[in-house]
Amino acid sequence: MPSRLGLPALGWGVGLRSTHFGHILANDVSVDWFEAISENFLDSHGRPRYVLDQVAERFPVVLHGVSLSIGSTDPLDHAYLTKLKTLADSVQAAWVSDHVCWTGVLGHNTHDLLPIPFTEESLRHVVDRIRTVQEILERPLVMENPSSYVTFRDSTMTEWEFLSRLTEESHCGLLLDVNNVYVSSRNHDFDPREYLANIPADRVVQFHLAGHTDLDTHVIDTHDGPVVDTVWELFREAHARSPHAATLIEWDANIPPFARLEAEVQRARDCVSSRPSLCPNDNVITTGSHVSHPAVLVAIEAE
Repeated sequence: MPSRLGLPALGWGVGLRSTHFGHILANDVSVDWFEAISENFLDSHGRPRYVLDQVAERFPVVLHGVSLSIGSTDPLDHAYLTKLKTLADSVQAAWVSDHVCWTGVLGHNTHDLLPIPFTEESLRHVVDRIRTVQEILERPLVMENPSSYVTFRDSTMTEWEFLSRLTEESHCGLLLDVNNVYVSSRNHDFDPREYLANIPADRVVQFHLAGHTDLDTHVIDTHDGPVVDTVWELFREAHARSPHAATLIEWDANIPPFARLEAEVQRARDCVSSRPSLCPNDNVITTGSHVSHPAVLVAIEAE
């Protein structure tokens, strides 16, 4: 299998969150790398940036953005991209990632990851913009599949076909969020295993794993609890296809002590090790064309 754009195999990581700054600086932690939200550090010259610099001296760092708005019809924000390149160069980011979505229009940021139609026209538009961004950043861009709650009647291809062609034609990498695959499969009634089977394994640079809120009629990507058994099972299948991709645990609300995140990272390691019993699937239920999971009661913390 080709080497994922020549990018390193980082291992097992977690998101860098302010709740854990003190603990990370004061202790040896059992993770291999950290992912930092780009926008939290672009204009920071205080403690957050100091912490990021300290972390970058000890661990590989990846920058993960939420406002590139690659699918928007607005012009690319060159001031934002200049800051992003400066930050990436400063912390020697292993790579820079963002989402296949749009986040605003006419200069207004909705602060949400909004879906795009999967059409030839949309594909051409996003591919061209990714190429431009990669030229500005002077490094490959790694694009994530977001969770979605609506689809477009005008779409002419599946999401996995769109992503496959996107990565091939733009020469970008893929951040495969396994939880998002599951959330979207429940919301749109497709088979998550078909999705995984049709993703180009050689383009997967990174995995995301997170918790979600299951409301029975729909599922919300909340990142406020542990990974559920069904997602672990899907992850094991995805990891078998892309075994050298880095894996990250996302936990962004109801954030637990760092030791709990370390335990979740260890569970991810165990899930793809020779001990499959540590990646349980006792609660998996097959319903129709996709895999489901019993409702999980999780409190949602407003931000």
